[in-house]
Amino acid sequence: MRSPATGTFASRAVARRSLEHLNAGLVDEFSIALSPVLFGSGVRLFEGVDASRIALEQVPVEHSTRATHLTYAVRKR
Repeated sequence: MRSPATGTFASRAVARRSLEHLNAGLVDEFSIALSPVLFGSGVRLFEGVDASRIALEQVPVEHSTRATHLTYAVRKR
């Protein structure tokens, strides 16, 4: 997602909103497409997750020539 005002990627805002939904119990499952491309900097995906309330269960991984697709089921502790 690109910010119309600055032209930069709004990944930090998306990551923060995703974290809020995850900690609020609104997420059942999520997927990550991991591709070996460097953009310069990034955010830690799971920093701030309430690990005392949330557990992640990895479901089967799918590999392709350009990416690895990770899917996690979100479980309550």
